[in-house]
Formats: sequence, C-alpha cells, structure tokens
Amino acid sequence: MVYTGTRTPSTHTVSAAEAIKEGLSPDGGLYMPMELPILTLAEIEVLLTKSYAARAAYILGKYLTDYSTEELREDCSGAYAEARFPGGAAPVRRLDDETYMLELWHGPTAAFKDMALQIMPRLLSRALVKTGEKRTALILVATSGDTGKAALEGYRDIPGTKIQVFYPVDGVSEVQKLQMMTQEGKNVSVAAIRGNFDDAQSGVKRIFADEDTKSALNEHGVFLSSANSINWGRLAPQIVYYVSAYCDMVRNGAIQLGELMDVCVPTGNFGNIFAAYLAKRMGLPIDRLICASNTNNVLTEFLTTGVYDRNRTFHTTMSPSMDILISSNLERLLYLLFGHERTASCMRSLAETGRYELTPAELAAVQRTFVGYCTDEDGTRKTLCETWEDRHYLADPHTAVALGAARQYQRDHGAKRKLLVASTASPYKFAYDVYRSLFDETPSDGLAALTMLTEKTGVAIPAPLGHIAERTVRFTGVIDADEMPAEVLRFASDVD
Repeated sequence: MVYTGTRTPSTHTVSAAEAIKEGLSPDGGLYMPMELPILTLAEIEVLLTKSYAARAAYILGKYLTDYSTEELREDCSGAYAEARFPGGAAPVRRLDDETYMLELWHGPTAAFKDMALQIMPRLLSRALVKTGEKRTALILVATSGDTGKAALEGYRDIPGTKIQVFYPVDGVSEVQKLQMMTQEGKNVSVAAIRGNFDDAQSGVKRIFADEDTKSALNEHGVFLSSANSINWGRLAPQIVYYVSAYCDMVRNGAIQLGELMDVCVPTGNFGNIFAAYLAKRMGLPIDRLICASNTNNVLTEFLTTGVYDRNRTFHTTMSPSMDILISSNLERLLYLLFGHERTASCMRSLAETGRYELTPAELAAVQRTFVGYCTDEDGTRKTLCETWEDRHYLADPHTAVALGAARQYQRDHGAKRKLLVASTASPYKFAYDVYRSLFDETPSDGLAALTMLTEKTGVAIPAPLGHIAERTVRFTGVIDADEMPAEVLRFASDVD
C-alpha cells in the first residue's frame, strides 16, 4: 500500500515506513493511504476470539504492507503485553442498556494515547531500518496534555531517536504537568510555552516547514518526525480499538455480528474520531459518529453549519486535552471526501483567514456520518455527578464531555442502536476537577485531590499515577512560542 499527501496530486507517493518516518508530507499536508482496505464480517468473526495484540497485528497488516506479519505480531505482542496494560488493553464496560464505555486508559500513562504510542516507537524503529536512515530521528510533539507523556514514555531510550515535547504552561492539569516534568530517559526533553495548545501545535508545524531549521538539524545528523496524530504511525493503531470493541460487544452478546452501532468520541484534534471513521469505511458496522466538543466548540459548529472558524475566544476548561481550535486531522476527512484540490484550498483559507466554508453539498456529505454536540463546563460537571450517582461510574472530564454529548444525541434521535462511548483518560489525571464537581469541595491542589478522591469513592488510583509527587522534577523551563526553534536546535546538538 502506498501513501500520498493530502494537498497535492498523487505524483509523490511513499511506503508506510516512509510515511511513518517523515510524519508530514512535503506539501505540508498529512499522509493518507491511496486506497482503504476492506474488513469483512467473516474477518471480524475470526477476530472475535483473538487477543487485542492479535487483532492489532491483523488490522495494521492491512495498512502497513511493507512490514512483515512476523514483525507486526512481535511489535503488537510487546506493545500490548499484560505488563503494560494490566487486565488487557481497551476493555468495554456496560454503562446501561444502550451505552457502553470503551476504556482506553489502562496503559502506562493512564490515557488513550498509550494505545498508539506504545506501538508507534516500534514501528518507527523498523521504519528507520527499512528506509536505510542513519540519522537520529527527533520526535517533535505539541501536546494538550496526554500525548506528551505517552510519547515520552513510548520513546524513552529508544535507539536512534530523541523526543522533545512542548505543552502550554497553564493548559494542562497538575498531574499531567508533573508526569512530563518528571519524565525519565536520556533522550527526552520537555518545555512549557507561554500560550495555548494551538500556539504549540502551530510552532511545531512551522519548524517542520522551516528549511533553515531542517538544514541545521541535518548538520547534527538529526531529522524531524512527529508523534502527534498528524503522523500516520500514530493514527493507524487507533483504528484497531474500534474494531476490537465491536468484537468484544459481539462476543459478550451486546450486539449481533453485522448489527450497526453508533460511536461517540470526545475530540479536539479530530484524530480519535477519524480513526473510527476509517474503521467504518473499511467495513466495521458503524452508523453515526458523534463528535463531542467542550466549550471550544469549533467542531460542533463545523459539523452543524459547514463553517470552520478558529477566530473565536479560546477557553481553558477542565477537559484541557480538548482545548483546541485547529483540528489538524479534519484535513484527512476533507481529503477522503473531496480530494487534493479542495483540501488544499480549505487549508490555504484556514492559514490566511482562519476559516473556510463547505458548500451545502459538501456539508451534506459530512453529515451523512457525523453529528456534532458540545458539553459546556456546567454540563460537564453535571454529567460527572449524574454518572457517578446514577451508575457509580467514575469518569474523567473528557469522558464526561462525551457522555454529555451522547445523552443529547440519544434524546434527539432515540436509542435506536447501541452506543459506544470512548473513555479517554483515568479520572485521576484530573482528580482536582472531578473531586470538586462530585463533592462541591475544593482540594488544596491536584495532588491532594488524588488521595481525597480515592478515599471518597473507593476507586483505586492507577499505578502509573501513584506516588507521583515523590518523583524527581527534571524539566522546569518555560519559553515563548517563538523560542521553540532555538530550543529544538539546542536539544538536537546535545551529546548524550
């Protein structure tokens, strides 16, 4: 299978290994396969009895055709081992008769990003060999909270790589910040920036596009790659857990093989929900995709009106991983539906004016699958409380945003189908806001909230978050966004 960029005709094509190594395509767009593979009901039936690792190897094999079956089996078995995901990766839990929770946070950093970032470094290491690359890969990451820690943990001390993470200094939870500031590893670097996630993400994209910076890095024997979901090696593994969830729901009797389900995903950068869309396009029986946004509801407006407009007030919320106004992976949806030329036009308009608008026919094409809802801060708090009081289910704020959207969708459309809701983080990553919402008390800080929340609810703190206050803080730097290129060059020139 070959890959091409989203903004230019398919004259420039690369292999999966090259797409994973490069991250962004030369046209400034994102890599996409030139055709989507098919997943039949007969294949799904075979996967019903398989482990998560076996399902992952099978689905990834459809996309990463220059990786051998043995390589993928080995990498998936290592990435999704019991030691990394105690009790199994991506379990599905029943919330009520109509609603099921896909828990994606049982990995080493207690967030859904682990599902891709435990396998991605293995895929990149093989890609470096397959493409004959001798330079060091510098993984450059902008994070709104969870990607940073998951990427740091995934790439820690991986041969042939360095990883550098930038996060908004006031745009992540205290626990998320401590996870990054205390990261171990010889090949890692972390810096906070003054600004929001979009500032960090835009800064990373500018570095990728800056030929002078890339030339200077090359002199140090370094090239850039990405661990954000703009990289195909990050996105492809996310397809797997929707297929796996469907298998588990069939196996557990929640649905029949071939029966349609709906899926609700809390999303800011549009990567997680786009992975579900790819699963649907492959043949997984998904009907509607509910895109759940917080107060930063640029995606809700887009899916309702066809207007994407980032020229709006940026809100800092209790679901910080969704505090995003530039949803990078939406570009991939435009490409699949409307092609290179239209995608490039929309991206130019976004860069020049901060907005673009679909035609009525284009919006209708999007709305055949997608519907958008937002859950504001009051709604998030209310959903956290109701979910705990009514179902004794302890959710994090991002999951509460999704549950709030799911309830709105079910009221508007009825519970016609089983609804799978992506639960993207442990509530203990956001214990301060969860505790304050549930018990109307304000903890002294995020660390005190960890203990207070487990004492009140009886729900155990995940092992990756235990004793986090006792870890050594290594990274305390705070810089302006325009200092990011210099920080990258400094880190690249460091000798291990």
